[in-house]
Amino acid sequence: MTTHDPTEQTLAQLGAVDPEAVARQFSELRQRFDEQAARTSGAEAWRAFVVSWTGRKSGTLSHIGDNWLKPAPPALKRAIGQELNRLKDHIEAVLAEKSRGIEAAEQTAAAARSKLDLSLPGAARALGTRHLIRQTYEELQHIFLSIGFSVVEGPEIETPYYNFEALNIPEHHPARDNMDTFYVAGSRELRLLRTHTSPMQVRTMEKQPPPVRIIVPGKVYRRDNPDATHGYMFHQIEGLAVDTDITFCDFKGTVEHFVREFLGPQARTRLRPSYFPFTEPSAEVDASCHVCGGSGCRTCKFSGWIELFGAGMVDPAVYGFVGYDPGKLSGFAFGMGVDRLAMMKYGVSELPLLYQNDVRFLRQFP
Repeated sequence: MTTHDPTEQTLAQLGAVDPEAVARQFSELRQRFDEQAARTSGAEAWRAFVVSWTGRKSGTLSHIGDNWLKPAPPALKRAIGQELNRLKDHIEAVLAEKSRGIEAAEQTAAAARSKLDLSLPGAARALGTRHLIRQTYEELQHIFLSIGFSVVEGPEIETPYYNFEALNIPEHHPARDNMDTFYVAGSRELRLLRTHTSPMQVRTMEKQPPPVRIIVPGKVYRRDNPDATHGYMFHQIEGLAVDTDITFCDFKGTVEHFVREFLGPQARTRLRPSYFPFTEPSAEVDASCHVCGGSGCRTCKFSGWIELFGAGMVDPAVYGFVGYDPGKLSGFAFGMGVDRLAMMKYGVSELPLLYQNDVRFLRQFP
């Protein structure tokens, strides 16, 4: 029987019938192992080589146990066992040493492959940014915080008392009709989605004695027909200042300061008489057109002015709902649409663009 691997034959077939012949066979195997170990390189080839010698089923050491040790006559078993143990010790020592070298080489190669080449151009990564509405919010808040106002927030689901009655809006006012206001079904007490952030004026004055200087940012909801400039939901910042010596001049100076800070030092301000249930006197605040500078263009409808927001001195009747003395206190309030201000300042033509999540649009305002 001729075979490539002598360990697949018995020692009797190989002519090893005495201890000296057994020692020669094991010496030849040791030499064969050393030659193959010296020739083998690379992690994959080395793993295959290790299996070929130490594998449980097809490894050379397994063949020796099955073909040499088991069928050997009793007189040779001791010699075969001793030689087999020496061979195992030798193989384990060589495998351990060379495995460490191959693993180290493999780690070095992997490190070289993953090494960062600083000379290569960097990968451009898209970074997130604040939405235009959030940017405008923060800009407005910064202006008022810088002159002593603080920020408060409140619930978006309100009661008619805080949304209407405590703000001097009577029961049969058109704004309270369900054609203008979203009412919430299913609650024991009548609830609604707030139509402005003004309820927090009343809530704050109930809890805090004067002086009060707050702004109230948040979402508000109204039954408007969606179009280029209107929507069911929009953002608003309400402001309130109450103290013992606040006059209409303070109100006018605050408004002018805000307009200059928001639109630039060249902006001019105009107040027009108006009416709001919770302010008296009331005014619409206009600013000179930021596009044409007041000379007249399509943006300002050739008037030179753009309407910004409504404001006025707090109606003394509102103080009665919060226990303030209207004979000693005075103040002003204002409410501005953040969406409208963002559209005006940054030249956005249609309100839906702010909410469509079109990346091409959003990337214009990093």
